[in-house]
Amino acid sequence: MTQHILITGGTSGIGKAIALRAASAGMAVSITGLEAETDISDVLSSLKQAGAPYCAYFSIDLADGDATRAMVNAAAQAYGGIDILVNNAGIQHVAPIDDFDVAAWDKVIAVNLSAAFHTTAIALPLMREAGFGRIINIASVHGLVASAQKAAYVAAKHGIIGLTKTTALETAKQTITCNAICPGWVRTPLVEAQIIARAKAAGRSAEEEARLLVSEKQPSETFVQPEDIADMVLFLAAPSAHAITGSQFVMDGGWTAQ
Repeated sequence: MTQHILITGGTSGIGKAIALRAASAGMAVSITGLEAETDISDVLSSLKQAGAPYCAYFSIDLADGDATRAMVNAAAQAYGGIDILVNNAGIQHVAPIDDFDVAAWDKVIAVNLSAAFHTTAIALPLMREAGFGRIINIASVHGLVASAQKAAYVAAKHGIIGLTKTTALETAKQTITCNAICPGWVRTPLVEAQIIARAKAAGRSAEEEARLLVSEKQPSETFVQPEDIADMVLFLAAPSAHAITGSQFVMDGGWTAQ
């Protein structure tokens, strides 16, 4: 039976890599994003070419809780359930706490944390009915440690770890698991924007700034690859991972080992 995976923020970066990996494994794939469907037609084509027997796209602002819940229901109805849910979408805002825009705080918490609560709340009954489910939350090393000027992001990612543990406990006696992946620096569009801002402020090239950024935190001095995270998602989604739940998988080049 073909499994159906729903990935939030699946049009670029980590989410796109997960979608492509799932498609190559023969899964039906649904992704979300903010773009118009016509703007991501190449992404959908690549999923079909990779092997997805079915793919769908939902343009949605995940800060809207009601719309997020409706989207999960629509995705499930379109393909007859959701076997694997990947909460991946995220946004960032960088500023000191005493200068942190309140609207930006609310938006980061809504997209990075509350959206995962909404998707999980709708997906769980569907998974229980089907007798199988995998929920995989893309957290961050910032779910385990902090960095200055990232109060909302750090708070949200710590919250994702807590949500992961609670979900795992509530489903421990069922054939449903919930785990979190905690990447270090991955050169996604979200991180690229930070690199460009830092480079401009310091008068350096983007490539020089990227090297400095990753070496500040990761002893490996190399970025984590989106495809590495995609492989971990597929591992956690497999039936053989049934005993792994409530765990955090750190992929950070040694960042949190220091």
